[in-house]
Parts: sequence; structure tokens; C-alpha cells
Amino acid sequence: MRTTVTLEPDAEALVKRLMREREMSFKQAVNHAIRAGLTPSPGKPFRTRTHDLGVRAGVDLDKALQLAGEFEDQEIVRELQRGK
Repeated sequence: MRTTVTLEPDAEALVKRLMREREMSFKQAVNHAIRAGLTPSPGKPFRTRTHDLGVRAGVDLDKALQLAGEFEDQEIVRELQRGK
């Protein structure tokens, strides 16, 4: 495909540097730059680091909402006992 492209000065400098460093033609340098810029690079696999939080025996974190509800209920009972 033939086309006319107007390069901005910084892009032109990058293409010229690529041409000089790799001893390639303008066409080769532009095609290389386009491929390099548009081809997705395989990134590092995402990893979540885990830490021991020292969970006490008897506390089931899978039922966190139930646990939060129980704490809230206990607080309400304490407030009622204090007369608030």
C-alpha cells in the first residue's frame, strides 16, 4: 500500500535513528515501528501476594457479612444496656 505520511519532528527523529542503528530503509523502519507499536507484548502474569493475617481459630472469614452482623448486634445490645 502506498500512502503519504507526515511525521512530526520527534517521530521523524525516532525513525531516522532506527534507520541508522539497524541499517534499514525508511520503509522498513516505518513498518518495523508500526508493528512494534501495535503488536501487544506479553506482560508478566498478574500475581496477588498473600499474607498470613493471624486469623484466630473459630473465625470463619467466608461468612464475613454474618460476622459483621453479629458484631453490630452485640454493639446494639451494649448500647441498649447502657441506656443510649
